[in-house]
Amino acid sequence: MTKLDIKRTNSINQTRYGCTLGALSSVSAIPRVVPIAHCGPGCVDKQFMSICFYNGFQGGGYSGGAVPPSVNAGEREVVFGGNERLEELIKASIKIMDADLFVVLTGCIGELVGDDVASVVSKFQNKGVKIVYAETGGFKGNNFTGHELVSRAIIDQFVGNYNGKKDEKLVNLWSLLPYQNTFWRGDLVEIKRVLEGIGLKVNVLYGHESKGIKDWQKIPEARFNIVLSPWLGLETAKHLKEKYNQPFLHIPVIPIGAKETGKFLRKVADFAELDKNKVEKFIKQEEKVYYYYLEQFADFYSEYWWGLPGKFAVVGDASYALAVSKFAVEQLGLIPVTSIVTDNPPDKYREIIANEFKNIAEDVTIEVEFAEDGYVIGKILENSDFGIKPPIIFGTTWERDIAKKLKGSIIEIGFPASYEVVISKSYVGYIGALTLLEKIYTTAISASA
Repeated sequence: MTKLDIKRTNSINQTRYGCTLGALSSVSAIPRVVPIAHCGPGCVDKQFMSICFYNGFQGGGYSGGAVPPSVNAGEREVVFGGNERLEELIKASIKIMDADLFVVLTGCIGELVGDDVASVVSKFQNKGVKIVYAETGGFKGNNFTGHELVSRAIIDQFVGNYNGKKDEKLVNLWSLLPYQNTFWRGDLVEIKRVLEGIGLKVNVLYGHESKGIKDWQKIPEARFNIVLSPWLGLETAKHLKEKYNQPFLHIPVIPIGAKETGKFLRKVADFAELDKNKVEKFIKQEEKVYYYYLEQFADFYSEYWWGLPGKFAVVGDASYALAVSKFAVEQLGLIPVTSIVTDNPPDKYREIIANEFKNIAEDVTIEVEFAEDGYVIGKILENSDFGIKPPIIFGTTWERDIAKKLKGSIIEIGFPASYEVVISKSYVGYIGALTLLEKIYTTAISASA
């Protein structure tokens, strides 16, 4: 498909991510770690409501939602600076809140007026308070940028230097962006499960299976880092290589289904020099269960294939857009029409992402579009040739109207997902792929009813 001549502007409607301060969600995804916001009134609430609430209604957990303390900077802080107010807030937070670590995040106001947050936080650090800061002014980028800034702040200011032994079985996992990815909790559980199945110990760092700061303190002990993402986490992994002399394995495609999950596990096993017999035994066990269910599914598929969608489009973050596209092409035999990446990856990583789409499968190529504006995305979809059958649109709530216009089915796979209530659902690995299959074809046959 050739790229369409669509007028693109500097404005964005129907946004698909938060600002840098949205890293609040990354902080609250670490058990018993509390963010403190040095920002204006309303900033925290807007980030929570968009990223965590109207995106699978995931909730805020122990330290998200309405919990994070905020300076709520106003005219006084703009004129005279907010250092004093921030210091008062940190004192009160330490006294009132039960946390293993506090993370101060800056908003636009504090950074624009030049507040010395580092100086304020260092006073508490020197007294032994477990607290760090990250400069996350909203103008610096989106919450993907903020996530990397927070990770580095905790590593440098809290974890610190390390010259001890390495645990040969321990790996750190850097993958999905908490809360931004609607299904991150279930996905991380499944990724950890399969990695442990081949004999590794896994530091997931985020979510309920993480032990919080205890796992962060173990980061330097890991033998290597796994970056399971097209680009998110690469900057952190590069920093860890420099800081702790830790190598990293970059696997751009998050695995969905038996084929990709087996390929993923074999790559990790080769890198970690694991026992191949043990790895193959685990993969064989998982595939036996996976293909048992597919065999039963085949009765439905063979009976109804004539009425099922044959072509699809994907709109979403690079991680899921790539993973879902590969699954749909390689394992479902669907025909890709377009894939649109919406998370604004840094320019230096776009060629890597584009090449992955070009080599999506043998003899199958997708020309990926990088777009963030809802109008542009809608026009790309509207002008795409889906043939005579209604298509499947893997997208977000914003794509629901265009899916209706195309008489297609909409599968919400990313932010915002306002018609999905997500508790522990996963779409990755072996188990997640079966859930995704159920979602796709339940939606497809319901649309024809």
